[in-house]
Amino acid sequence: MVKFSPKKFIKEKVEELKKKIKDKKALVATSGGIDSTVCAILAKEAIGENLIVFYIDDGLMRENEAEEVSEFFQKKGINLEVWNVEDNFFEALKGKIDPEEKRKAFRDVFYKTLAQAVRSYSVDFLIQGTIAADIIETQKGIKTQHNVLSQIGVNPLFYGLTIIEPLKELYKHQVREVAKTLGLPKKIYERKPFPGPGLATRIIGEVTRDKVEKIRKATKIVEEELTGKDIFQAFPVLFSDKATGIIEGKRMLGDIIAIRAVSSKDALTAQPVKISWEKLFKIRDRILKEVPGVVKVVYDITPKPPSTIEYI
Repeated sequence: MVKFSPKKFIKEKVEELKKKIKDKKALVATSGGIDSTVCAILAKEAIGENLIVFYIDDGLMRENEAEEVSEFFQKKGINLEVWNVEDNFFEALKGKIDPEEKRKAFRDVFYKTLAQAVRSYSVDFLIQGTIAADIIETQKGIKTQHNVLSQIGVNPLFYGLTIIEPLKELYKHQVREVAKTLGLPKKIYERKPFPGPGLATRIIGEVTRDKVEKIRKATKIVEEELTGKDIFQAFPVLFSDKATGIIEGKRMLGDIIAIRAVSSKDALTAQPVKISWEKLFKIRDRILKEVPGVVKVVYDITPKPPSTIEYI
C-alpha cells in the first residue's frame, strides 16, 4: 500500500484546479471547517484572485463562528463574502421532525443560496470539501450528506452549479495532514468535525431558534472541556422529550441533553471515549448552570455501528 503523501497531493491538486478552472472564476463555500478551508487554500494557490470565498450565515453555527472565520481568511489575504440568510433556513426547517426531511430542507436552501451566489459573483465553478466518508455514508443510505448531490440523484446543474471536489478521495486524517503541510494553524488542522447542517443535526425534533440557542451554549461548554487528539468528535444533543426536574424547589418538565464523545480515524466506525467522572461532573454542572431549562445531562456510550456519530 502506497503511503499517502500530502506534498504530492497538494502539488497534483493545485495543477488539476489550474487546468480545470483556467482563467475563469470559482467559488468556495466555507464553513470554517478543515475540509472547506483546505479547499479554499488550494484554490487560492491555483487561481489567485479568481477565487471567491463565501460564507453562508445560516444561524446554525457555533458561537461567533462568522467573525472567527472572517478573521482567519483576512489574515490569509483572502476576503470573505458573508451572506446572512438564517431566516430562510429556519423557515425551511419549521415543522420538520424526521431527520432526513430536515437534511433535505437544509440542503435545498443551502444550494439555492449557493446558486444565487454563483450568479451574483458570475463564477463558473463551485469548489466544495466533500470527503470520502461523506460519499460512502450517502451511498450506503446511512444518512444523506448535504454536499453529495450526485449520490442522491440530484443534478448540480439543476441549481446552475458545476462542482469540483478536490478532497473526495481523502479521509479526515489525510485532510488533516494536507492542512498541516499547507501551514495552516493547529487550531484548523486539529479542529473537530462539524456537520454541514450545523447545530440542526444536534436537535432531535423540530429546529427552533430557542433550541438552537440552547444547544449553542451547550456546544461551547463541551468543546471547551473535551479536547485532545484522542477525541475525534465531542458535542451535546438536545432531546425532543422532556423530563421531570426540580428547579428552585418546584417540579417542572425540563430539557434533556446528551453528551457524545468518540474516537475514530475515518468516521466510518467510532468508539465512545472513556471520560473521567470528574470531567463529566464538571460538564454536567456547567450545562445545568449555563443552559436554561435543562434538568438532565446524560453520557452516550454507544459505538458506531450500530449508532451513527451524529444523532440525525
